[in-house]
Amino acid sequence: MSNITIYHNPRCGTSRNTLALIRNTGAEPEIIEYLLTPPTREKLAALIAQMAIPVRELIRAKEKLYDELQLDDPALSDDALMDAMLAHPILINRPIVVTPLGTRLCRPSEAVLDILPLPQRAAFAKEDGEPVIDEKGERVAGR
Repeated sequence: MSNITIYHNPRCGTSRNTLALIRNTGAEPEIIEYLLTPPTREKLAALIAQMAIPVRELIRAKEKLYDELQLDDPALSDDALMDAMLAHPILINRPIVVTPLGTRLCRPSEAVLDILPLPQRAAFAKEDGEPVIDEKGERVAGR
């Protein structure tokens, strides 16, 4: 049983890069494809509390549905925003990673490095070729 969980969308490059950084430590996380298995209201609220971020910060504003549902309205309550994310999980920003060191929305993907309990074992570059970890397992400068 892994002590790392990733709320993952395999169609998202940031999510795939984050998963690869986790695996680069030798860990195999529990992968929750949240579009197939959305979190409950209680779990979503717990994740938001653990990340200590405003509910609005977890909404994916780039989705067409965000505009269609007029979720940019500042008068919308946290409950209304959570209702929208629960009804339409595509609106939940990703990936969210939970480890013994914390819970984080990993955008950019290298944000996961701050909460991974194990070190990187090898060089790593994002899918687009951008280097993140060098051959010594250290962060590339500026990452």
